[in-house]
Amino acid sequence: MSKKTFTDLEMLDLSKNKYVKNVTSKGITYTNEFKLQFIAEYENGKTSRKIFEDAGFDVDVIGIKRIESASLRWRAAYKDKGVLGLEDTRTLNSGRTLNRDLTVEEILAKKDAEIAYLKAELELIKKLELQERQVISKKIPSSIIFNLIQNLIKNFNLKNMTRHLCKIANVSASGYYKFLSNFRARRIKEHKDLKSKEIILKAFNYRGYKKGSRSIKMILENKFHIIMNRKKIQRIMRKYNITCPIRKANPYKRIAKATKEHRVVPNRLNREFKQNTPGKVMLTDITYMPYGNNKIAYLSTIKDSSTNEILAYNLSNSLAIDIVTETINKLVKLKSFKLHKDAFIHSDQGSHYTSPIFQKLLKKNKLGQSMSRRGNCWDNAPQESFFGHMKDEIDYKSCRTIEELKILIDDYMDYYNNDRCQWNLKKLTPVQYRNQLLATS
Repeated sequence: MSKKTFTDLEMLDLSKNKYVKNVTSKGITYTNEFKLQFIAEYENGKTSRKIFEDAGFDVDVIGIKRIESASLRWRAAYKDKGVLGLEDTRTLNSGRTLNRDLTVEEILAKKDAEIAYLKAELELIKKLELQERQVISKKIPSSIIFNLIQNLIKNFNLKNMTRHLCKIANVSASGYYKFLSNFRARRIKEHKDLKSKEIILKAFNYRGYKKGSRSIKMILENKFHIIMNRKKIQRIMRKYNITCPIRKANPYKRIAKATKEHRVVPNRLNREFKQNTPGKVMLTDITYMPYGNNKIAYLSTIKDSSTNEILAYNLSNSLAIDIVTETINKLVKLKSFKLHKDAFIHSDQGSHYTSPIFQKLLKKNKLGQSMSRRGNCWDNAPQESFFGHMKDEIDYKSCRTIEELKILIDDYMDYYNNDRCQWNLKKLTPVQYRNQLLATS
């Protein structure tokens, strides 16, 4: 404590401050309200000096040493015992161990003090203010305030203070009692939500690939035979913070526009991707796949435009022409079903697809050819989209060798064709949708 003493005039001036409970020549007793507000202001970044000045105190009269001493004492007490640590117990405690029971008056005095602290604590929920107003940026849901009131009443046995606490917290007492009566219903709802969460997580983690609400709904229906409303799935995912990777928009797609056409091969497709004929329109492209220690692999795929099924693919460390010719060879060797008699391959105008070697191979296998317009990625959008989703869903960069990457790609292709339901395929997988189209043709 500071050795400085107050004069009669200083004591008179200090006693006029609403935050002073008592003042003597040697010290000041502050109100519990000020102590609580001091803690709140200090935790919000204000200095001890500024807090006292804003409260109307003359720092030169009190002395900075006395202010810092009070600050350290209050913060330590609050950290140790919370709100009750700030209570002034000098009227009830002489410093020696109390070997007798408290009198009724003493008990009531302690209860009154506890109620005052609880009142101040609830005030902090609504606002924190000394001289300047500090409004909490987000509105606190009533359920949280009701829960706080319930805990305070339970912990401090303040059943008769319910309406008063509700008034302080600016919530309705009827709402609080309704909150209590609905406790069982909330527990039942929470139990149901937890069960739904477990079911959703099964679909979310199915085959090791994270999914969005649409994919989860389709997986539940197709693989687990469970019907669940998509809005419910979204609510549960938000509630329990179940998130899936979100594709970043490609800025080049937004600004890409059709330029002067330069047709190496005519564009036979004209973006008519869905012709409901499996094995007729096939899209192809190559994507880069960095892996290991600054290594790059290249993946060539052929996608059925009508069913979204990946019919053939080839992973290579080289961009030589073999990467696309080998993909075509795998396509023509398909045993699952025969290609359409008018089948053709659609690609961009990359050097692989304008190569005489590639074009000669297509003619040899009686496959037609179509190309996107130069500088227009939308002409082959479904194939580009597949690469984007695949890269979002697999951790290919963690692979150390080409063999590890190939195992990862093989597993994903199997998952994509046979287990990954798609919203625009009537919630079926590509293989299921292909078989459905063939059955109705």
